[in-house]
Amino acid sequence: GTHAAELRYWKLAGADAAKGSGYKECGCGMGPALNIAASSGAYVLADRGTWLNFKNRADLAVLVEGDTKLFNQYGVMVVNPAKHPHVKAQDAQKFVDWVVSPAGQQAIAGYKIGGEQLFFPNAAK
Repeated sequence: GTHAAELRYWKLAGADAAKGSGYKECGCGMGPALNIAASSGAYVLADRGTWLNFKNRADLAVLVEGDTKLFNQYGVMVVNPAKHPHVKAQDAQKFVDWVVSPAGQQAIAGYKIGGEQLFFPNAAK
């Protein structure tokens, strides 16, 4: 998801074809990308979960968060049992119902890494 988001941002900036000579692509995953950025004083687009778990921050700091362009919506749904008869649709529906319930939304909001909230539920929207 983060890589797809990065590609969208480059395109929005009009620089998807020519990112510049300073651009480095590691194709190595978010943790190693953060290590590379920390060791070389670079910028990196990172997801919140990896950032909160990342301990080797060196001089890295969050520069942008909360911008609506960075919004990454998660969802939950039951797979169509007519197309996939092996699916336990009733159990799946119970899970979906719990996730969007006040108790499920509270559990999601209460998940923290290092005391910082990771997810921001919005089922009521």
